[in-house]
Amino acid sequence: MATVVAGTDAAASGDAAWMQLHALRERARADRAGALSTLRELFASGRASAGIDGPAEGRFVAFTVQPAADRALGALAGLWMPWSGKRFDAAAGSGENLLLNARLSALGFATRVEPAALDPAREVLVIDYAAVPSNRWVGMSRVRDELVEIAPGVHLGQALWRRAGGRHTRIAWWALRAS
Repeated sequence: MATVVAGTDAAASGDAAWMQLHALRERARADRAGALSTLRELFASGRASAGIDGPAEGRFVAFTVQPAADRALGALAGLWMPWSGKRFDAAAGSGENLLLNARLSALGFATRVEPAALDPAREVLVIDYAAVPSNRWVGMSRVRDELVEIAPGVHLGQALWRRAGGRHTRIAWWALRAS
């Protein structure tokens, strides 16, 4: 069973959690079901991310669409992944995605804490792309990211796709490491 990585040394706990997420990315290639189960458990054990301000390094972890599609998308992401993290403005409740090792930024978002779409009993930091009108042209208004902290400075996110009728489906796992 996965648990939030804890310890008396915050830096060591963060390092261990970051390494665990990297290992889960690798595990998803050979044991998709097991890796996705562990990611769900880690997410459930986290708490709503708070206080992220400034840039945070990003790491793609796994797709969750369908096994064959996940393998194809994962292979493509292994060859080329322009996303490198996010930058937050905590005071403004907003941010943007960082691309190409933070040389570019795009796809702004608003943030707020509210119940998770798939588990309303759990509070998460919502990254809301629909709140930014310029995201509508690329379809990002249908994406809702949710973020929880699983260790000091290490956050696990899920990307959700809003379907007709307002229901959400998880499409990917990703992570951030805030400094």
